[in-house]
Amino acid sequence: MEEVVIVGAGIAGLATAMALKKVGVRALVLERSEGLRATGAALTLFPNAWYALDALGISDKLTTIYTPFVKGYVTDVKTKAIREVRYGESKGSGDEQRAVNRKVLLQVLAEELPPNSIRFSSKVTSIETQVEQGSSICILALEDGTVIKSKVVIGCDGAHSRIARWLGLSSPVDSGRSAIRGLAVYSQGHGLNHEFQQFVDVSKRAGFVPLNDKEIYWFFLCKAPPKGADIGGDPNLLLREVVDDLAKDFPPLYLDVVGHSDLSTLTWAPLIFRYPWDIVLGNLTSANITVAGDAMHPMTPDLGQGACSALEDAVVLARNIKSSISRIGELETRNVRFALERYTRERRWRAATLIAASFVLGWVSQDGSSWWMRFLRDVFYKFILGRALSASTYDCGKLC
Repeated sequence: MEEVVIVGAGIAGLATAMALKKVGVRALVLERSEGLRATGAALTLFPNAWYALDALGISDKLTTIYTPFVKGYVTDVKTKAIREVRYGESKGSGDEQRAVNRKVLLQVLAEELPPNSIRFSSKVTSIETQVEQGSSICILALEDGTVIKSKVVIGCDGAHSRIARWLGLSSPVDSGRSAIRGLAVYSQGHGLNHEFQQFVDVSKRAGFVPLNDKEIYWFFLCKAPPKGADIGGDPNLLLREVVDDLAKDFPPLYLDVVGHSDLSTLTWAPLIFRYPWDIVLGNLTSANITVAGDAMHPMTPDLGQGACSALEDAVVLARNIKSSISRIGELETRNVRFALERYTRERRWRAATLIAASFVLGWVSQDGSSWWMRFLRDVFYKFILGRALSASTYDCGKLC
């Protein structure tokens, strides 16, 4: 019997497995794909993510590769007005804002796990619980006929989580927006400052941030699904639609970045989220089963907190599970339920707040062209955005 089974080898799953390893609990990670999935070219990690990575002991493996940025600019495409945004000065402890390659982050996490901790091509088809010797046991059935018993199951299987459905959580809803993302590569170097550039237009928002001297992560958010989505997200069509249609009125600098895209990194996805009240009132744990990351709190990317909050989940979850370890180093199933309840109490309101704040930021940034919406946008960026970004300075604490 396994001590812990984690469903999903994304950021939440691998970080949770690593956090559990740090507190002395071995976890088996089941991943349905044939290898590590890196949907999305890159992501921005804010201070709260670096606090979590520091608790995991791996922040230095990334801070030596990626340069922090402390400011950015928001440009109104119509009026050409530019507003500077400060993200906070570095404290010198790796708690800055940095854009990182998603695949590199996954590899760093995976390398820290014991051999054979990840079992690929392992699709979970059903999950049930039963009582053995007075303790609740989880039983997972895989597509290949394998049956696995575990004391604990943690769903880190993304926004459309099977584990979340088992818990009774409602399905995520469509925000009415979609995102195209990619990685631009300049073989001779891009020569740009390490700053976060954003561009806002009616029902559109775009931006880019350098990862290093040769790579730039870019995104484009819009209301209508791009035509490329109709044919499975063909990268050539997606690229042409952004350059020739959706972003044709955007600054030449942005179009140049998009034009340097590595086509293999281009992705399209609808932006979905779970209603905050479903997090507050929903069932996040039952019978030694819980969820983390997007399986718990899918949110729009407007605050850049999806991966950051998943890393927080990992630390908080492992810290609570640690209290259920017996003197001989095994999990005591009768105590795990209380540990998972403490974990969900600690995460419930924060997750709901991040979902709500991210949705509001996206709405203010993109919706409407009337004078009052433009006025509201100006007020938001001048007086409120800084407070919204303060959520990114949250410290989830240490593992011990």
